[in-house]
Amino acid sequence: MQKIQGYMRSAMDRYGMIEDGDKIAVGVSGGKDSVALLYCLAQMRRYYPKQFEVVGITLDPGFDGAEMDYTPIVDMCKELDVEYIVDRTNIGHVVFDTRDEKNPCSLCANLRRGRLHTLAKELGCNKLALGHHRDDAVNTFFMNLLDLGTLDCFKPVTYLSRKDLTMIRPLVFAPEQEILNAVNRQQLPVVKNVCPIDHKTERANVDSIVRDLEAMYPGLSNKIIAAMQKGELAGW
Repeated sequence: MQKIQGYMRSAMDRYGMIEDGDKIAVGVSGGKDSVALLYCLAQMRRYYPKQFEVVGITLDPGFDGAEMDYTPIVDMCKELDVEYIVDRTNIGHVVFDTRDEKNPCSLCANLRRGRLHTLAKELGCNKLALGHHRDDAVNTFFMNLLDLGTLDCFKPVTYLSRKDLTMIRPLVFAPEQEILNAVNRQQLPVVKNVCPIDHKTERANVDSIVRDLEAMYPGLSNKIIAAMQKGELAGW
């Protein structure tokens, strides 16, 4: 995990993600990226030059009306001495049953984001950390280019004035495969995504395209990140 923490520290330092006294809510879906983020931030409390607190938040979407079992993550948080909250929601029911959305990912993301923001503030947090990694950033860049004809991407740091909450993405320099390798080596608990359309989205299609391009042009993802920085893309 040291290498992942190195990527995180680079992003945290470059974009000033953490300040003394921050209380950071970590959005934990249960997947490898968010679990790695929570684990690494918990470890970095011991040596990062800024003093901060960490709280883990999981939103159970309640797909098919069933509660998911997050016991392995509960146990990990106890070992890490991290407060951990599981919020049982009906987001899955709203998205797939009540609304029967043709584009469910957008509505699901909006509902989850709003609930995360509310919970973070209720817990006294001033920042919310999300597990988006380098490949997510590159895929988002290509999605905006291919679908909308724009040069855009989510920002490493975003201030939400309505909530007085700052979103940070400390994994934004970390390659997905290296996160997966680190999680496997550390034997961190991962809760399988049971979303009905997992791996059937536009993002999954673009990810496949980018992987093909990466095979043809090695280092492409790092070049895209560098281009966004050199081109002064908003927030980068």
